[in-house]
Amino acid sequence: MTELRTDRLLLRHWRESDLEPWAAMNADPEVRQHLGELLTREQSDAVVSRMRAEFDARGFGWWALESRETGEFIGRAGLDEVDAGMPFAGVDIGWRLTRSAWGHGYATEAALACRAFGFETLGLSEIIATTTVRNLRSRAVMRRIGMTRDPVDDFDDPSVPEGPLRRCVLYRTRRGEADGLRG
Repeated sequence: MTELRTDRLLLRHWRESDLEPWAAMNADPEVRQHLGELLTREQSDAVVSRMRAEFDARGFGWWALESRETGEFIGRAGLDEVDAGMPFAGVDIGWRLTRSAWGHGYATEAALACRAFGFETLGLSEIIATTTVRNLRSRAVMRRIGMTRDPVDDFDDPSVPEGPLRRCVLYRTRRGEADGLRG
């Protein structure tokens, strides 16, 4: 399986030792603020199983994110195919970090590595990203990695019930745009 390395991060295959800190992230109300309900340990473990299987089948997906300095698990980052039923298609870039890893530029660094992998290795012509309208931190990362938003693409996520998490924004970047960006 492909691993990605940046100056400070290792994006790697999931390990059994990641399950506990991943579950803790998914039980943290601040981490889940823009994602919906908290997950149980069983639900969280099932997500990892699904991510592993999808990565193995496609050759890309969600990597576990590790600090190269400490070896600590600090979240996930990667590329994923947009779910059927969404009002658009494509490959989505994303990240989710432990609260202790917020504010250090890790999301941007990991996203740049994923973006480069998508364009250079997978040969994608476009990568998209979505989040809730209110998720200003993720929207800032999207802009930092060279993505742009056209408000006409904003949408209501059909998989989310009515409420503050339903209205979402869509950002895009195309191969060749912002080529000078590096993590």
